[in-house]
Amino acid sequence: MIEIFGRVNSVNVWKPLWVLEELGQPYERHDAGMEHGVVDTPEYRALNPNGRIPSLRHDGMELWESNSVCRYLCMMVGSDARGLYPEAAGARASVDRWLDWQLSTLSPAERDLFWNMVRTPAAKRDMKAVAAAVTNSARCWAILEARLGDGRPFIEGKAFTLADIVLGCYARRWFGPEVQVPGMPEFPALAAWYARLGEREGFRKWVAPALF
Repeated sequence: MIEIFGRVNSVNVWKPLWVLEELGQPYERHDAGMEHGVVDTPEYRALNPNGRIPSLRHDGMELWESNSVCRYLCMMVGSDARGLYPEAAGARASVDRWLDWQLSTLSPAERDLFWNMVRTPAAKRDMKAVAAAVTNSARCWAILEARLGDGRPFIEGKAFTLADIVLGCYARRWFGPEVQVPGMPEFPALAAWYARLGEREGFRKWVAPALF
C-alpha cells in the first residue's frame, strides 16, 4: 500500500494526492504537520529528517520532497502512467523544468500572499508584503499566460501532465477567493486552463476545498 503522510490543507500534499487519483492507485493518507503534530516525533524524523510534509512510504521505499514523490509515483506505474510523466527525454525534461520552476521561482514569489491572506489574522497582515507578492506572482503567471495563450489546452500542449498538477495546485492559491486583493491582474488564458483543471476529480477532491 502507498502511504502518504501530510495534512489536507498543504499545497505540497495536494500534489501527490492528485497524482494518485489520476493514476487510480489505492493509497492511505496519514495526518501530519501543523495542528496534527507528528512531524517532530523520532519515528517521523526517521522517515523524513526535515520534519516536513509530504512523505511517502511504499514497498520499502521512503521518500520526501513533493515533486520527487510525484515523479516516483508515475515511474512506479510505468509507461501506462496516463501520460503524466512522458518517457521521451525531451518531453520529460520539458515537464521537469516546470516542476523545478515551481520550486525555484513561483513558490518564493507567492509565499507572502498566501501566508498573509490565509494563515495570518487580518489585523496582523503585512499588506506591503502582500502587494509585493502579488506583483512577483503576477510576473510568474504572465509566463504561463503567454504559453497558454497560443491555444494549447495544457502546459505541454494537448497532454495533461505533472506540470499541470503541480502548477495547478499553486494556481488554486492565486485564483482562490481567500487571497483576492485589489490590483491582482487578470489572465484569461490562465483562467481558462484553471477551469479545465477544475473538471478533474483529483482537483475537485483535494485542491478545490476552501483554504484554511
